[in-house]
Amino acid sequence: MERFSDLPDAARRVWAKSGEGYGHGLLAHLLDVAAVAEAILMRESESSRWWAAQALGLPLPNLVRWVAFLAGLHDFGKAIPGFQGKWQEGRQADEAVGLSFPQRSLVVTDHACASAALLGEHLNLQGVEQRYWVLHVLQAISAHHGYNFSQIEIKHAKPLREPEAWGAARNTIFDVFLAVLAPQRVPEVEALSQPAVQWLAGLTSVADWIGSNPEWFPPGERCDLFADYHVDALRRADEALSAIGWIVNKPLLSDLADADQLIGRIIQKPEFGARPLQREADSLLDGVQGPSLLLVEAPMGEGKTELAFLAHLRLQAANQHRGLYLALPTQATGNALFQRAVNFLSAFAGDAALDMQLVHGGAALHEQVLHLRGIHGTPGESITSSAWFSQRRRPLLSRYGVGTVDQALFAALNVKHHFVRLWGLGNRVVVLDEVHAYDTYTSGLIATLLRWLKAMGSSVVLMSATLPAKRRADLLRAWGVDANEIPELPYPRLLLADNRGLRGTTCDARLLPPINLQAVREDLDSLSACAIECLQLGGCGALIVNTVDRAQEIYLKLKDQLGGGVKLMLFHARFPADQRGELEREVLACFGADGERPQRALLIATQVAEQSLDIDFDFMLTDLAPMDLILQRAGRLHRHRRPRPDAHQQARLFVAGLSAESLPDLKTTAWRYVYDPYILGRTWALLSRESILHLPQDIDRLVQSVYGDTELPVGLSEIDRDFIETEAYGDYIGKCRAEQMMAVNVAIDPDAEPQLAYSQKLRGYEQGEEGLGLPNSTRLGDDSITLVPVYESADGWSLTPGGSTFGPDECPSDALAKALYARQIRVSRKALVKHFQAASIPQAFSEHPLLRHLVPMPLKDGCVQLGQLRVYLDVELGLSYKNWGRVTPPKNQASLQE
Repeated sequence: MERFSDLPDAARRVWAKSGEGYGHGLLAHLLDVAAVAEAILMRESESSRWWAAQALGLPLPNLVRWVAFLAGLHDFGKAIPGFQGKWQEGRQADEAVGLSFPQRSLVVTDHACASAALLGEHLNLQGVEQRYWVLHVLQAISAHHGYNFSQIEIKHAKPLREPEAWGAARNTIFDVFLAVLAPQRVPEVEALSQPAVQWLAGLTSVADWIGSNPEWFPPGERCDLFADYHVDALRRADEALSAIGWIVNKPLLSDLADADQLIGRIIQKPEFGARPLQREADSLLDGVQGPSLLLVEAPMGEGKTELAFLAHLRLQAANQHRGLYLALPTQATGNALFQRAVNFLSAFAGDAALDMQLVHGGAALHEQVLHLRGIHGTPGESITSSAWFSQRRRPLLSRYGVGTVDQALFAALNVKHHFVRLWGLGNRVVVLDEVHAYDTYTSGLIATLLRWLKAMGSSVVLMSATLPAKRRADLLRAWGVDANEIPELPYPRLLLADNRGLRGTTCDARLLPPINLQAVREDLDSLSACAIECLQLGGCGALIVNTVDRAQEIYLKLKDQLGGGVKLMLFHARFPADQRGELEREVLACFGADGERPQRALLIATQVAEQSLDIDFDFMLTDLAPMDLILQRAGRLHRHRRPRPDAHQQARLFVAGLSAESLPDLKTTAWRYVYDPYILGRTWALLSRESILHLPQDIDRLVQSVYGDTELPVGLSEIDRDFIETEAYGDYIGKCRAEQMMAVNVAIDPDAEPQLAYSQKLRGYEQGEEGLGLPNSTRLGDDSITLVPVYESADGWSLTPGGSTFGPDECPSDALAKALYARQIRVSRKALVKHFQAASIPQAFSEHPLLRHLVPMPLKDGCVQLGQLRVYLDVELGLSYKNWGRVTPPKNQASLQE
C-alpha cells in the first residue's frame, strides 16, 4: 500500500485527535510526531546525536530514523476500543466500518500504557530480539503523558478479548508506518540505561506536543501518498520549530580569542581584561576533554558570573553543548542575573536569533521577559523569548535560560514530565551558583542532579564564595571524583574534572578594605539606635534580619524615629509579586553599581538581599546567621569603588547577638527556627572572638572552622559550651542524617535499572499544580500556598481598594487575569495554608488557565480574620500577621525567613 486511499477502512478510520469529519487519523498523527522528532534531532549537534546513538545502541547513520520511528509509535495504543469509544462521532465512524465495541473490551482506556502493552510483539517481529531493549524503549515512549509505567501496569493494559478486527487494523497501521520510516539495522545493546530511557521519553513528549498542534499540523490526510505525506510533515515540523524559536545548534564562540578579549566582550567593555580568577580558569579549561565539572571557590565580587559565561564559551566549543542554564537560589537572584545573561548572548549571537527564558514561577511578570516575548519573530532581533518555551515544563527546552535551581532539581524527582526537563538539560552547560546556600536535603538532590547531568553528557560549573570542605567533597564525589584525589589548595581555588582527570589551581584575589566587626544587642531597640547613629553620619546602609516579622517591626520603629531626610526601604518576600519586582528594581537603582545613590538611606531586608544582587553599602547591620551567610552579607560592604562619607571610610559590620558574654536567646528572636542552632552557636562562639574581618583572606578560615571540627575557643560559659557541643550538636547530626535519607528516598537514581528506578517513588507533582499524591518538593519547609489578595465589597471583588469590581463567579478577561496573576504571594503560615487549601475556588480562578493554580484571598477592610489570626495587606509592609492568642513557632525556616 502506498496511499491513504488504499488502506482498509478500519485502519483508515481509527482516529487520534477528535475534530471535524473523521478527526485526525492515527496513522497520520504517528507520521506527524515522527517527523517532529526527526526535525528536532537534525537541529541538535552531532555530539548530541552521537551520545544518543551510543546510549540507544544504534549506529549513528541510523539513529535519526530509528528514534523518529520509536517516538512516532507513542500513540499506537489509541487503536483500542476503550480509547476509540471516548469520542462519540469517532466511535460511530469506527462502527460503520466494522469495528465493534463489546463491553468487556472497554475496560482498558489508557492509550499510552496500551502502546507499551501492544507494541512488544511488533518490535520482536522486526528482528529486535533484545527483550530488555524493547521493554525499555516502550517504557520511554509510553511515558508521554507524564509518568513512567511499571511492568505490572503495562501487563494489564491490553484490551480484554477484543474482536479480531482491531488487531488487524493495528497490524496494518504498524506495517505502513514501518514501511514509510524504514529504520535500518537492529540495536546493538541488550538493554538501555536509565538516562537513555528518559532521554527518549523526553524527546517523545516534546515531539508529541508539537505534532499535536493543529495550527502546524492541520487534521486530515494532507496528501494521499504516504511518501508525500511524510515529506509534507517534515516540512511542517521544520516550520514549526522555526516558529517556536528552536534554532539549529551552533556554538557561540567562532574564533580563538583569548581570555582578555572574551571578558571584554562579555562585560561589553573591550578595554577591560580578565581578572586573575578568570584567567586561571581559562588556562585550566585549555584543551578540556569531554563533559566537565568546574568548581569555583572565590570571594564575592571577583567576577564569578562572567567566569561562568567564559566557561560556557569554552565548554560549548569543545563539546558542542546545546546551550546554557544558570541556576540560582531564589527568584530574586535569577531576576538580577537575567539582563546580564541577555547582554552576554547579545555580544556573541551574531546573525543567529537566540531564545532566552527566565525559568521560575514569576517569569511572566518580568518586564524584560515581556519585552523579549513581544519582539519574538521580529526580523533582525538577535535575542527573543518564545512564548511556546515559556509554558509549564517547557522553559528548559530552550537553549538558554536563567532561573532557580528548583526548576533543574525537578528533573531528578518523579514529577510529571521530569524527563522533559532532563532532556532540556542534557548536553548542556549548567551553572549552579551559591552552592553553599542549601540545607542537607536540597544539597542531596543537587548531588543526584550532578550524577544525571554527567550521565547525559552535560558540563557543570559550581560556584561559591563560602563552601564548606565536606560539601565540596560531596559535590565532587557525585561527579565521580575520588575524595582522595582532591588536592589541598589555598583559597581562592579552582578544580576541573574532565576525561583527563582532576586538576586544580589557585589565584590572587582583590583585597577588600578591612571590615570593623562590632557586636550589638539583639533587641530591636538596640538595633534601631545603632542604625540611627550610623545614618546621622550620612551614607547608605543595610539592616538584614532573619524574619519578615522582625523586618516589619523594625521598619515601623525606625520610620517613627527617623522622620524625613532618610530614604527608608523595606524589602522581603511577603509583598505581592508585582510590588516585589518594583521594590527589587528600586533597590538596584539606589544601591547598585550604576544607581543614583541617595545621600542617606537604609534598606531593611531579609535574606532576599543576601545573594547575587550586585548592591553596595557604606555600613551594615545584620542578625546573627551562619558564618557563610554573614560573610555573604559582608560582601555587600564597600563592594564598589565609589566616594564614601568620611565617617564610613572604614567598613563597619554590626552583628546583633554577637556579644562574647553569652549566646543570644535563639528562641525569643526566633532565629533557631530559621537556622540550625548548632551552626548558629559555633558561628557565635568563633566570630565573637574576631574584631576585624580581612576579606577574602578570612573567608575560608572562618567557614571551615564553623563547619569543620575546630575546637571552640576557651572562655565560653559551661552553659553555652554544653548547649552547642551536646544538645545542639546531637539535634544537628540527627537532622542531617534524616534529611540525607529523605533526599535519597525521593530522588530518582540515574544508575538504577529503568523499571526499578521508580519503585517506591510516588508519583508527585510540582507545587502549584493539581496531582495525585503529595508535592515533590525541592526544599524542606512547612506547606505553602500561593494566594492572590482581592478586596471584597458589596459589588464583588477588586484588585485595589475601591477599584473596578469583577464577579468571583465570572471568567475574567485576559487583561484582568494577568493583573491578578501579578499580585500573587506565596505564604506558609500554617493557619493561612490550612484555611485556603480547604476553600472552594470560584470560577474567576478555576476557569482561567493563568489563575487555576492560584487561590484568591478576599480581604475585608484590608484584612482576613482566621480565628485569633488577623492577616493584613499593607502597601508599605506587605503581608503582616497579628496573632491575638498564643504564638506557636513553625517547625522550620519556611514560615519565617524572607
